[in-house]
Amino acid sequence: MAPATDEIYEKYRDKAILEINALADEIGRAANGRAPVLGSGHPLGDVLLLKYRPQPSEVQEGVAFFGRAGQAILKSLQRLHVDPMSVYGTNCLKFADGDDEESRPWLARELHIVQPKLVVPMGEEAVTFLNAVEFPLADPIEWKPGDLQRLTATLDALVVPDIDASLDEAAAKTAFWNAFKPVGEWWAALPPY
Repeated sequence: MAPATDEIYEKYRDKAILEINALADEIGRAANGRAPVLGSGHPLGDVLLLKYRPQPSEVQEGVAFFGRAGQAILKSLQRLHVDPMSVYGTNCLKFADGDDEESRPWLARELHIVQPKLVVPMGEEAVTFLNAVEFPLADPIEWKPGDLQRLTATLDALVVPDIDASLDEAAAKTAFWNAFKPVGEWWAALPPY
């Protein structure tokens, strides 16, 4: 008798949890006195939110999207009827003073572990960083906020402005929201499991 779909999913989820924990351990060992900021959310999230640099509140807690940006994202997901339990969030740089070269392999591994269907790079620096990861057969992502783009055959990208830079000014909030809204339409079009 073949295993039930739920059992197969649970095996993939358990594997992803082990791999994410192993990655977190590796990042922790590479810290050299710095505070690592690790990704958070579902280890097999359909949506991967990607900021460039961690903010002080994230560094203090060691968790991506902790603080104002995380609260704003949760409210946005609720307004769009996107299940927050299907989202994983991370930063390109894993340390406040991190550099691109040390961080690219970690992001590549995170993307391979989580296997999202949509990545949402937030800000031009995140787009540049994601393009530099150089996935095989990937199309370069262009800075076109709000446009759904093909990254790979199995992964789309939706570019949005930097959430951290969008929180304090009404026009910037509106620009972020208008670019982020297609996540809801994308989510609604997902086939049921």
